[in-house]
Amino acid sequence: MFAIVHMSDVVRIPPNRLTNSLKDAAIQILKEKYESMISPDVGYVIMITDADASSVGKLVAGDGATYHKVTFKALTFYPKLQEIVEGEVVEITDFGAFVRIGPTDALLHLSQITDDYLKSDVKQGVIVANQTARSLKIGSKLRARITAVSLGKGAGMGKIGITCRQPFLGAVEWIAEEIKKAKGGGEKDKQGGQTVAPKEKKGGDKK
Repeated sequence: MFAIVHMSDVVRIPPNRLTNSLKDAAIQILKEKYESMISPDVGYVIMITDADASSVGKLVAGDGATYHKVTFKALTFYPKLQEIVEGEVVEITDFGAFVRIGPTDALLHLSQITDDYLKSDVKQGVIVANQTARSLKIGSKLRARITAVSLGKGAGMGKIGITCRQPFLGAVEWIAEEIKKAKGGGEKDKQGGQTVAPKEKKGGDKK
């Protein structure tokens, strides 16, 4: 899920950065340090949105920079197990598809798409089901559930696994078909399972 996280740090502001306001300089340095970073604690750091730097800094002998305590806000994305997410297929491989969710890509393995037999055509960028002829291709929008999360430190080390193997998950057109099918049954009677029309009363009203 996306969240605004409050964090704190000490930033080193060199003399050439002090031409701007202290706040602007601190935000720029924080952006360089944190944006695109992956943390096991906060997840994917997407953007530094605001910062408040202490006006009183510290000097270190032999260093012309000043060191300031800062508190700041960051927009993050932290994938959680069992969370339902929506994304777009960005790559087709022999073993499945990569789906863009938030700022990263999650792996949708062939075994986690449907119960049907699937054929992956990497050259055409499509995965096709044998019996239902349902397909996923680059650009397909889908809904899935997160089944595995591994977040390492640094950049480009996060791994996410997702599945579509349950009702009302998968490509958006598949979900629309399932919803239409679920609503099309009509009201059933308890005995025969058929739609029942109201019965007319026999006889007239007594005078």
